[in-house]
Amino acid sequence: MENIRVVFMGTPDFSVPILEGLIENYDVVGVVTQPDKEIGRNHELRFSPIKECAIKHNITVLQPAKIRKDYHDILKLKPDIIITCAYGQIIPKELLDYPKYGCINVHASLLPKLRGGAPLHRAIMNGESKTGITIMYMDEHMDTGDMISKEEILIDFTDTVGDIHDKLSFLGRDLLLKTMPDIISNKVKPIKQEDSEATYAPLIKREDELVDFNKKSLEIYNQIRGLNPYPVAYATLDGKVIKIYSAIIKDNIYTSKQNGEIVRIYDDGIGISTSDSEIILKEIKPEGKRKMSVKEYLNGVDKNKLIGKVFNEE
Repeated sequence: MENIRVVFMGTPDFSVPILEGLIENYDVVGVVTQPDKEIGRNHELRFSPIKECAIKHNITVLQPAKIRKDYHDILKLKPDIIITCAYGQIIPKELLDYPKYGCINVHASLLPKLRGGAPLHRAIMNGESKTGITIMYMDEHMDTGDMISKEEILIDFTDTVGDIHDKLSFLGRDLLLKTMPDIISNKVKPIKQEDSEATYAPLIKREDELVDFNKKSLEIYNQIRGLNPYPVAYATLDGKVIKIYSAIIKDNIYTSKQNGEIVRIYDDGIGISTSDSEIILKEIKPEGKRKMSVKEYLNGVDKNKLIGKVFNEE
């Protein structure tokens, strides 16, 4: 199967193990990724992790700004199959229809659940107990194509999006490599998605990152771990942003306290009243400072002055 011409389309580090697995087993003739980004005050160009991987393996890299219009160089590579994973743009019909073995997507959810751009984050933020990988044929819509294979994993109560990211990245590689021979030998029996069972995972926006202490502690806990290590949940205290990396739930109820009020200082945590109990911050990044444990943070502040302060107060 080494003579199968593969074009891979992806962008973030999640996709790298999948690309590397393909390189080891097939003839990857080209890689398509998002354009380089300018970062910092000096506007230095940053390559995507997929571009860096392709360069390391001396593979042609294409970076169309708008693939719906600029796809002809991809066709010139004459792919027998196109594999995508977290690419970041909608693939035009001209590309979908070209490869002999179709366009295949490696999607990080158990479709039809969590269609969209942020299935890893949303699975944890929604409190899901399991997630997984779906290998699917692509069509012109967002994650609606026929499914080829699936594999699931459990989400532990303490898993962050970083933990699930790593687990699913390697699971995606392994499931794709296990599924590819059936795709190429036309042994696949595609399964249509049940649209009535679909849920959605929209990209994370800034408003999704703000912790609302009027919610229940479990919702807040899931939000915090669902955004750790990126882009990270936050709240404000005394007008300054505090990023929140980890927390635990305590069953204490403070009926006379405001939601968001600091009700107790522990040796290694800050207890905050929520709508149903107490959530204790364990790891934070105060504005203008580095990430640190709350125990370390408390060593540098007047603990008594924290009691009674309210997060997100105008």
